[in-house]
Amino acid sequence: MSEFDLMRNVALGQYMPTGSALHRLDPRAKLGMVILLLVGVTATGSLLGLIVALGCTLLGYRAARVSFRFGLRGFLAAAPFVLLLALLQVLTIPQNDVGRVLLQWWRLVVTVVDLRSAAFVVLRFFALYMGLTLFSMTTSTVELAHGIEHLLRPLQRVGLPAHELSLTVVIALRFVPLLALEAERIAKAQASRGAEMGGGGRLLQRVRRVLPLLVPLFVTALRRAETLALAMQVRCYTGGRGRTHLIHLRAGWNDALAVAGLLLLTAGLLFAGWADVDVWVWGWMFG
Repeated sequence: MSEFDLMRNVALGQYMPTGSALHRLDPRAKLGMVILLLVGVTATGSLLGLIVALGCTLLGYRAARVSFRFGLRGFLAAAPFVLLLALLQVLTIPQNDVGRVLLQWWRLVVTVVDLRSAAFVVLRFFALYMGLTLFSMTTSTVELAHGIEHLLRPLQRVGLPAHELSLTVVIALRFVPLLALEAERIAKAQASRGAEMGGGGRLLQRVRRVLPLLVPLFVTALRRAETLALAMQVRCYTGGRGRTHLIHLRAGWNDALAVAGLLLLTAGLLFAGWADVDVWVWGWMFG
């Protein structure tokens, strides 16, 4: 693959219709499932719970018949940033519990608790990204728009613009692969004019190669947004007030069972963090 093929690293925002049972779930149920997963992964304080959540996400990929490697490829593009956050967690953020010292040099002290905190950062980000990518690959933009609007429709009585909010979320997700395509086109155009865009090098050199892409990319994004707003205006779009719906969502028993399963998983993650069930795991590993 070419080093300019940026789309191969963008899995979030792409839909893969495989016709699986997970694809056929009600979009409101899938929204509830991904929200429960995000709450459980974010709030849990158990490393073992995060590993279980990752295992359940992997089972979801198999059930949806979509490529786990495709989602993993997108995470690898952000892996240097995540590892930098983990390194900062180890070196700069003091922990309340000192724990067993693994490395001590001058003022630098690395303990088991520091490594555990770094592992939390990596695993939590990984679980969040893979869960959101799975939701994106099993839910089309049309289903997402209808699901968000139907969930927020009761809040319209208090003035919440449910239709406009769902449309904003869908457009934001749709712009992710479009911006990746635009960045790829700009990089190829600049490389054809002699700019040094590809290859490895040090971190500072790689950042300097990315900076020339930012200005034309932002200009193109603003131009696309203006074109989209103009297209909606000429089609007499006035918002969600008074609009009727062609598609009416109906949930079934399979949707209820799927949400109940994620609810049990979230409760288990919260309980694992509260009971600190992985203390014996770290005690067995490090003594």
